Amino acid sequence: MPTSIGFLTLSQWLSPAYPVGAFAYSHGLEAAVDRGWVRDGEALEHWLEDVLLHGTGRSDALLLAAAFHAATDQDLAEIDATARAFAASRERLLETEQMGAAFCAVTAAVWAADLQGLTYPVALGRAARSEEIPLKLTATIYLQAFLSNLIAAGQRLLPVGQTAAQAMLRRLTPLCADVADETNDGDLERLSGSAFLSDIASMKHETQYSRIFRT
Repeated sequence: MPTSIGFLTLSQWLSPAYPVGAFAYSHGLEAAVDRGWVRDGEALEHWLEDVLLHGTGRSDALLLAAAFHAATDQDLAEIDATARAFAASRERLLETEQMGAAFCAVTAAVWAADLQGLTYPVALGRAARSEEIPLKLTATIYLQAFLSNLIAAGQRLLPVGQTAAQAMLRRLTPLCADVADETNDGDLERLSGSAFLSDIASMKHETQYSRIFRT
């Protein structure tokens, strides 16, 4: 697929309008705000940078790349099983399973893609491979969309305005390309995570009394 068409396809897949329900998930951010761990825009930016570089952002990029490189259906199934096992909490697993299932259903219907019940980054990696969309472009745009969704969640939870939110995304965007570069080989031997407070927040959210997000 020509790069320009591939970019437009990614823009469609990762648009807020694509029906995967991303708006319903805060990835534990709601619990972090509730407990006072994230209080303002500056803290939100630091939180998201850690999640991108040391948490789900990097691990999702590795899983996406591994799925892109998968040679057989068995390889893909093993990568997907790893993605499920690596989820740090019940809600993290719910998030990646439900967004992945929604992505698979719509993309299979529209693109006649061979996608069934995969976790979100694995499904996207597989779909990009099927449509011959470059891996680095796919991972970079995926990570930016991941951040954009969490910034939007932050705007619903904190006094962060529209201009400040876009400035935050602009500052974080170059890091998306860096992570996409660093994870390009899809080597799951390097799968790790050290954004521990984010993981704990996702666990705490499971029993939070009042909430507006599913995770």
